[in-house]
Amino acid sequence: MRYRVTHRTEYTYDTEVGSSFGIAHLSPRTLPWQRASDHTLTIDPAPGDSGRHTDAFGNATTYFHVTEPHQRLTIDAATEVDVTPPVYDADALAEPWERARPLVHPDTPGAWAATEFALASPKVLQVPEATAYAAASLVPGRPIGEAVTDLMHRIKTDFQYDSTATTVTSTVPDVLAARAGVCQDFAHLALACLRGHGVAARYISGYLATQPPPGKERIVGADASHAWVAVWLPASDQWLAFDPTNDQWIADRHVTVAWGRDYGDVPPVKGVIFTEAKRSTLTVSVDVAPLESYAR
Repeated sequence: MRYRVTHRTEYTYDTEVGSSFGIAHLSPRTLPWQRASDHTLTIDPAPGDSGRHTDAFGNATTYFHVTEPHQRLTIDAATEVDVTPPVYDADALAEPWERARPLVHPDTPGAWAATEFALASPKVLQVPEATAYAAASLVPGRPIGEAVTDLMHRIKTDFQYDSTATTVTSTVPDVLAARAGVCQDFAHLALACLRGHGVAARYISGYLATQPPPGKERIVGADASHAWVAVWLPASDQWLAFDPTNDQWIADRHVTVAWGRDYGDVPPVKGVIFTEAKRSTLTVSVDVAPLESYAR
């Protein structure tokens, strides 16, 4: 499937900002099942300094420094991307989940690169409650594909999607207590569950194309940033990507932008401003449009 992805981030302030430093993760990755092209990033006011580089996780990032005084900062990203469903090695999916623990099996090919994704990270601490919750899925000898899918099913069943239940600062224990949250929360929960048993898994930031009800037109801006998880499959050195919010393996509706240990590694935009402003407003609008629909 081919999409045109647009993502607008707009900050407004109640008084002038003298200087803004920012880092953006808005360029979709090129992967075996995904090809990104025609990526543009427009910043208004225009930055006095900017540059692109690849971070430690292989993500494309953009640095910018806006030096012109401003009360509004707009970051517009647009990309065309072709996505097909990933194909996984059947033998790798059938391996026992215990093999996906790089700290236990450090001699496995690729274990060195997977190790940091088996460790706790700032937003994904290894809490006993998450480890205990995962134990029902990670029974001894169970195939990794089956175990991860069962965990995904259980999170979807046991936790309610509720945008009012958590905030961007909520922790895994908060989500476990509320039994509710949003995609970021469910991704962090799944990571804590897997890492608590030593399994390497990473946080994925991207987009999910949503379809309107039958007979209804698409609404521009109705889609949003999304988050899901990928678990290491050591027998093939692939990563099985699954979406606990929607109870499915990713296919051709998920657009992968960046990955890291948790959300803190790959927010769409983060930065620092120098100002005396007391109030600010953030507005985000995302659209993931099938290219043929976008052209009409």
